Amino acid sequence: MSGFSTEHEFRLPLGYLDADGTLHRDGVMRLATAADEILPMKDPRVRALPTYLIVILLARVVVRLGTLPQVDPGVVEGLFSQDLTYLQELYNRVNGLTPPAVAVTCPHCEAGFEMEAPLPGESAATPWNGSTRRSPNSDVTSTGPTPS
Repeated sequence: MSGFSTEHEFRLPLGYLDADGTLHRDGVMRLATAADEILPMKDPRVRALPTYLIVILLARVVVRLGTLPQVDPGVVEGLFSQDLTYLQELYNRVNGLTPPAVAVTCPHCEAGFEMEAPLPGESAATPWNGSTRRSPNSDVTSTGPTPS
């Protein structure tokens, strides 16, 4: 199967500075598996602090960083914020979690630009507004269809 790559090389914007003062910038990230996404949910650190999930995920999928013998959660914790953000975006992109950009043309002015296409299964028909509140009328019992 040509064109299918399970590993992606990267270069961190800043780099990981180890205890010896060596800067590690070049690395390789592999595609995530179902286990990579599921097993960290059992980790007590993730259960205590759900935002720690990205640390565990990246430690599982970054297979090489510079000359480090391994990439573990301690290495990911030691990344600069800019590098952590870079790796999160790379993870989302290589695993198909980021909507693809498509070239479109405005039907009115004919200007060209790029916009994100929705991921499969997403719909703008019922956008999320962030609210979990019930409407004031949600306790009203339905009496069936409204007569016309």
